[in-house]
Amino acid sequence: MRSRPVAMPAFAAFLLAATLLSGCGSAVSLDEPIEGPVWRLSQLGSEAVAPGGDPRRDPQIQFDRSGRVSGSGGCNQVSGAFVRNGSALQMRQLASTRMACADPAAGAKEAQFFAALQATASYRLSGPSQLTLLDAGGNTVAMLTSR
Repeated sequence: MRSRPVAMPAFAAFLLAATLLSGCGSAVSLDEPIEGPVWRLSQLGSEAVAPGGDPRRDPQIQFDRSGRVSGSGGCNQVSGAFVRNGSALQMRQLASTRMACADPAAGAKEAQFFAALQATASYRLSGPSQLTLLDAGGNTVAMLTSR
C-alpha cells in the first residue's frame, strides 16, 4: 500500500511561516549589512577628510546588531539608535558628550559630522569597505571607510 503525502492546511502553513519570520521583526535588514566594522570618516559633504595621527581620535561610528550606533566626532563621544530598512537609514536620539575641542577647526568638523549623521536618510555601500551616507535628496553628507 502506497502512502500519500498529507497536505498541510493553509492555516498551519501560515503559522509555520509566521514563526520562522518572527525573528525578522526588527527594522535592521541584513541585505547590505553595515553592522560590525568601525566606519572612519573620509569625506564630509564634498570635502575629503585626512586621517589624523591617532586613529582613535578620528571621527568614526559603529553600528551594532541591536540597533545602536556609537562613535566619536574626534573630541566627543556620540551614541544613539538607528533604524535600517533596505537602503533607508535613520539615526535617532543621538546624544553626545559636550567637551570643548582644543582645536576650533576640529570642533567645527565634529559639529558638521554630527549634523550629517542626523541628516542621513539612506546609505550606499561600495564594496565591503566604503559607506556613503545620503540625505533625503540623495546628496552625499558623509563618506566613511572601514579598515
